[in-house]
Amino acid sequence: MDLELLQVSAPGLAYICLGGFVVLFSIVSLLVKEKFYINEVVLGTGFGIIIGPHVANVFTPRTWGPLENTITLEVMRIVLATGLFAVGVELPCAYMKEHAKSLLIMVVPTMAFGWVVVAGIIQALFPELNYVSSLCIAACLTPTDPVTCAAITRGKFATKHVPVNIRQILSAESAANDGLAYPFLAISIYLTVETSVRTALGKWFLVGWLYQVILGTVLGAVLGLLFSKLMKVSHKRGFIDRESYVAQYLALAIFTMGIASTIGADDLLAAFAAGSAISWDGHFNVQTEDDLFSSVIDYVLNCGCFIYIGAWLPFDAYSSAEYGITPWKLVILMITILVLRRIPPLLALYKFVPEINSWKEALFSGHFGPMGVSAVFVSALALTRLPTPEDPPANQAQYLAAVIQPIVSFIVLGSIIVHGLSIPFFNMGRGVRSHTVSLTMTWTSRNRATVPDWVLWARRAPDVVVDEDVEHGSTRAPKDTDESAVNIPDTGPPDVLTFEDVSGDVVSVVTRRHSRAIDDSSPELVQVEAIDNHTGPGNLGNGAPDDNQIKNVRFPTVQ
Repeated sequence: MDLELLQVSAPGLAYICLGGFVVLFSIVSLLVKEKFYINEVVLGTGFGIIIGPHVANVFTPRTWGPLENTITLEVMRIVLATGLFAVGVELPCAYMKEHAKSLLIMVVPTMAFGWVVVAGIIQALFPELNYVSSLCIAACLTPTDPVTCAAITRGKFATKHVPVNIRQILSAESAANDGLAYPFLAISIYLTVETSVRTALGKWFLVGWLYQVILGTVLGAVLGLLFSKLMKVSHKRGFIDRESYVAQYLALAIFTMGIASTIGADDLLAAFAAGSAISWDGHFNVQTEDDLFSSVIDYVLNCGCFIYIGAWLPFDAYSSAEYGITPWKLVILMITILVLRRIPPLLALYKFVPEINSWKEALFSGHFGPMGVSAVFVSALALTRLPTPEDPPANQAQYLAAVIQPIVSFIVLGSIIVHGLSIPFFNMGRGVRSHTVSLTMTWTSRNRATVPDWVLWARRAPDVVVDEDVEHGSTRAPKDTDESAVNIPDTGPPDVLTFEDVSGDVVSVVTRRHSRAIDDSSPELVQVEAIDNHTGPGNLGNGAPDDNQIKNVRFPTVQ
């Protein structure tokens, strides 16, 4: 019997690559994410390049014929819609209402400035493009990618080093400006394909703003509020379980996206509005609290999406004399976009945004405006509205259709590398500038080799509470600390802090940093105000009395 058991096919190889990457990355994900601060965006893209047509030639999306752009568009649409819905859900209750002014200032002027400036740079580097065509390409690069932006809004590094107000405003901004990319693209397309400027502007206002943006936002908000009410009624009557709540992360996002795209509205903005509305009163958040299913779905979709992008990148189009595209032009374009697209407007407007407290936070927010899935999506959407290019192109619209994805994809690749690796390099720089760790302790115990476990983990214990005002040298107690529970005698000179006779049975640990002179290079002293202590001597595991007392603790400072 002739059995053809070995059936090598493109779908089978794609499943092997996607599943294999997720399995292998998951095995070392904690090490990679929490130690090296590298997420699936960078590694997935690199893996996609390796298995793509320019290396292993295993996964080749651009050889799928006429359906290639449609598949690319829909893959990006699903990932963006689910991601934007999740952003809306994870924001605090009624966040969009309370921070509407800040978002309006951050989104509209910043997007408009970047759109106009980037278009000017593109036209200067590629003179074959007129300014309207350059605006179309710039519209693809205007939105901030919420998936890549998660590198500095989620995870261990973000929690430790990025203020929560910055994380939340960047998440909300990345979600809002993804949907608002439609009007910027629409006016560029209308001016390119329409013969009358008046007709183009009329369609842009009626279709681009009123129908797509306004209707999409209202549609998503109505659907979110409606399903929120229905789920609360069902929950009161005992008709819905916890798993069904969590399933709404994926189901309602796809449902809203399907309705909006079917009627021609802004499906991305609709998904974000639905996520914000369904969690407006906090009921949905309470029911899905501590559930990791949505994170797993988001994780798998992101891995698959960036593997697809890595294999989709048209490396052979980055050097095309026929269209005036050269690698050095693309590199110059990427550098100027990273510098001029967001940083200048945010530095100029940050004083009007209460969530941004200083020019350093404005510079940080301006830098982290990555371009990724949203840029690929908008460029694929633009191709559906442009004519198929001939060889050579017969007019400006065909020339735009031929060069839009090579230019956009190179900027996306550069943004993934720069923004995806910014946190690891930043953390590496902090480590180089750190002082030598010095931990000096005096113990009085029978068994001096026995060191309590909590001391070894004191710097990263979750119950450590550090008040910002206390860190800067204030002598008052932290706001959230019960002063009656903290009783530390002022014994010892300022330069030697002793920690004895701390009142017992206090669970939290509160530290007070000792200020130093500018020329003092000694390790910074940390005073322990309250610890989880027993009122009397206890016993160790070997039966010996535990009379350990901390005399002096030194921790390093990071400059």
